[in-house]
Amino acid sequence: MAKFALPKNSQVKDGKTHSACTPETKRKRTISVYRWSPDDDENPRVDSYEIDLDQCGPMVLDALIHIKNNIDSTLTFRRSCREGVCGSCAMNIDGTNTLACTKHLNDIDGEVDISPLPHLPVVKDLVPDLTHVYAQLAAIEPWLKTESPAPQRERLQSPEDANKLNGDDGHGPAACILCFSCSTSCPSYWWNGDKFMGPAVLLQAHRWLEDTRDEAAGERLDQLEDPFRLYRCHTIMNCTNTCPKGLNPAKAIAEIKKKMVSRKV
Repeated sequence: MAKFALPKNSQVKDGKTHSACTPETKRKRTISVYRWSPDDDENPRVDSYEIDLDQCGPMVLDALIHIKNNIDSTLTFRRSCREGVCGSCAMNIDGTNTLACTKHLNDIDGEVDISPLPHLPVVKDLVPDLTHVYAQLAAIEPWLKTESPAPQRERLQSPEDANKLNGDDGHGPAACILCFSCSTSCPSYWWNGDKFMGPAVLLQAHRWLEDTRDEAAGERLDQLEDPFRLYRCHTIMNCTNTCPKGLNPAKAIAEIKKKMVSRKV
């Protein structure tokens, strides 16, 4: 039987324990955070922080900011809008890829486990390297492509056509914030991420295929006509289950496949 083992320098070890609580603290919570720095030769570790919930806000991101400001200033993570709009604070929380700014601490039982998005190189601590996924996004050319002369003002759309992008409930493909929670939860992307475009990028491709103002549908489908770029999706549905915006990348990929078939009929 084959036996597999991680390289010694990738095995996660127990880290340090920090506490900002006093004997008078009434509401405590332990936050366990993945830590790794490229500045030394140390293995990754998991540090534990005991925090006073009365001293920080209710969200996981609030806890991380509290830790960085009051306990350990070396902790590194991305964040920006704090409103579930920018996608910067995407990470794996309690075993699920989601946004730290919209994940409530009360939704998690017991210790809060936080690690970076899986199957991406780590820049430092909770910051993943998104260079590859951004390159894949650029490859589908996510902008309006037209051949007809530009109008005097904007290119208009009917409400019905706009709903193809936005969705009646605001859950259309245009609502994607490119947090890449979906792609990094996809087993097909884990194993074929060098060739498979992944749910996030394919959702963006679907967004431009559905845009009635765009005039490059054939060209866009040609770009995706490949055994790996599109067809590595096996409809496992992890992408849809984990999307913090409630979108359905799996359905979008299925719609692209339907367009591929219909243009050959």
